[in-house]
Amino acid sequence: MGTITPIAKNMLIIAGDVSGDLHAAGLIRALKQADPDVRITAIGGRQMKEASDSFLFDLASKGAAGFIEPLKKMPLWINLMNQIRNYMETQNPVAIIVVDFYGFNHQVLGMAKHRNIPAYYYVTPQVWASRQYRAKQLARLTRKMFVIYPFEPDFHKKFGGNAVFLGNPLLDIMPAPQEKTYPQQDTKNYPWKLGMLPGSRMGEIKRLVPVFYQAFKKTLKEFPQTQGYMFLLPNADENVFLNLIGEKPHENFHLVKDINYQTRSQMDFLLACSGTATLENALLGVPMVVAYKMFWPTYQIAKMVIKVKYISLVNLLANKPLVRELIQHEATANTLAAETTAMFQNPALLTQMRQGLLQLRQSLGQSGVAQRAAQEILSDLLHE
Repeated sequence: MGTITPIAKNMLIIAGDVSGDLHAAGLIRALKQADPDVRITAIGGRQMKEASDSFLFDLASKGAAGFIEPLKKMPLWINLMNQIRNYMETQNPVAIIVVDFYGFNHQVLGMAKHRNIPAYYYVTPQVWASRQYRAKQLARLTRKMFVIYPFEPDFHKKFGGNAVFLGNPLLDIMPAPQEKTYPQQDTKNYPWKLGMLPGSRMGEIKRLVPVFYQAFKKTLKEFPQTQGYMFLLPNADENVFLNLIGEKPHENFHLVKDINYQTRSQMDFLLACSGTATLENALLGVPMVVAYKMFWPTYQIAKMVIKVKYISLVNLLANKPLVRELIQHEATANTLAAETTAMFQNPALLTQMRQGLLQLRQSLGQSGVAQRAAQEILSDLLHE
């Protein structure tokens, strides 16, 4: 493959949360491998900082989700937008690439459009789930969108968008599922491994950590050998989690900073916050129950705008309730413990759910997604 011209080596890539940072870092490495002369300036998180040539700001640790919370970030966002505007006008980038995080990134796309800078969306926001009018805006502002679910190209085509599905980028980073068997008898005294994934944003963490921990303690009453593992991000402060638990943790409880999904893949069952984690669990073949407790005003607005039947990506892709969803007032320690103990009492249910999850993995393509996207972006710029 040829290379882009010397004047067209500079690209800006922006991600606003932890999962976006992960996928963007993979794309940065793929772009630089495809053309070593490409220079990447990044706004994102720790992984993008390591992969890029120049890093402007750690947006991933400052990002906000929902409808109300982002308003608190406005001064920061305005300052950052001014930095991006200055970059576009002084650095002559060949392309702008944004990753998810619509509320911030659609403003960046608007600035790029005004300056005739080619723009690409890698991991497009799930506008098919709510506020579908945004799809028309995305079509107008981007040259190409790289979507992560096989049904999305047809959706965006209805709004004039140029969307392609090259596979789900999680497949570039997820290990293959481990072999797994469950006990057929004496389940009460089996050393079950119960994982807890309370999310990556502080609002989610505050709402779910106490609930998940109490659900684990209730499960212990029925299955006293159960080991509980609460998963933290690599840079998380363990004291925050211990304070949210509000008591001395049980001796069977562990805080975990997982490396390469090795510990999570060994779990028998997971209590998971709705989000990317549910799809990661599916790719690992680990059964789960999905819980979500939103900021109350955010939840009231979300009920009016969300257009899909399910909140978890797993159920949306399966188009059926493959895993149980517990939302707002349903997401209690009692209901989560009841779901967990029901699974431990009947391991055949775990086997059945695991098989359904692994079938989903087959529908999401093959690894090498970032490399394919990088080649398409560079080819598109070559043929401008």
